[in-house]
Amino acid sequence: MTRSEVFAPAKVNLTLHVTGRRPDGYHLLDSLVVFTGLGDRLTLSPAPATTLEVTGPMAAGVPVDGRNLCLRAAALFDQAVAIGLEKHLPAAGGIGGGSSDAAAVIRVLRDWTGQAPDPAALLDLGADLPVCLDPRPQRMAGIGERLTPVPGLPECWLVLVNAGVEVPTGAVFSAMTRRDNPPMADLPGWRDARDLAGWLAQQRNDLESPARAVAPVIDEVLAAIGATPGCLLSRMSGSGGTCFGLYAGAAEAEAAARQLGAGGWWAQATGLFTPR
Repeated sequence: MTRSEVFAPAKVNLTLHVTGRRPDGYHLLDSLVVFTGLGDRLTLSPAPATTLEVTGPMAAGVPVDGRNLCLRAAALFDQAVAIGLEKHLPAAGGIGGGSSDAAAVIRVLRDWTGQAPDPAALLDLGADLPVCLDPRPQRMAGIGERLTPVPGLPECWLVLVNAGVEVPTGAVFSAMTRRDNPPMADLPGWRDARDLAGWLAQQRNDLESPARAVAPVIDEVLAAIGATPGCLLSRMSGSGGTCFGLYAGAAEAEAAARQLGAGGWWAQATGLFTPR
């Protein structure tokens, strides 16, 4: 075992259908998930005791105690580790930053130790944890445990925008008026980014409306994204905080990110993440 460096890409829910709720309170989801070239970076080194140091432009407010998913993930293994987390994604932003960070820790420690954490223990870390273990386009269903690879996604670009307003996940789910919505349509395959955007426009994020009620700034963000030249679709990701625009090319996305970030919002253009 030696020092490992690992990338934890942002997760974007291109769709997020809430299709039911189990008696234990867990919500049933149906979501098309992709990962991006934006993300956090981690270093892991064997150590006498597990520790966590958080740096980077988005480090402020990230817990370094037992609430942190990286530490909870490391606790699933026998190997103590010193974790350095360079935070580039906004915390609690609806783009799976904490879950992706924890999944990166699990991938490294799984390789080091040969241990395989119990699937139930992974879900205890959150519904996004299983999908983040394999950061490629996937359809995520159930409570996050039913995963189906989605090959052949067309080339496209995203602009991620976060206005810096906290959108508590619990408050968003509490604001829902219906929890038994229809699932996603079957995935048809797409010719290009415009074709993908047209299909996505017929799908939903069922948390977007309640999130708008909790944080009205989301309305402003979505309108601003949709008004940028070349934007094919604007939508909220996950349970809120971060919204995205879908674009056919890099130049349009990068111009939109500059425009959207000029007023102080966090706005970043990115392609999709391709695992090596």
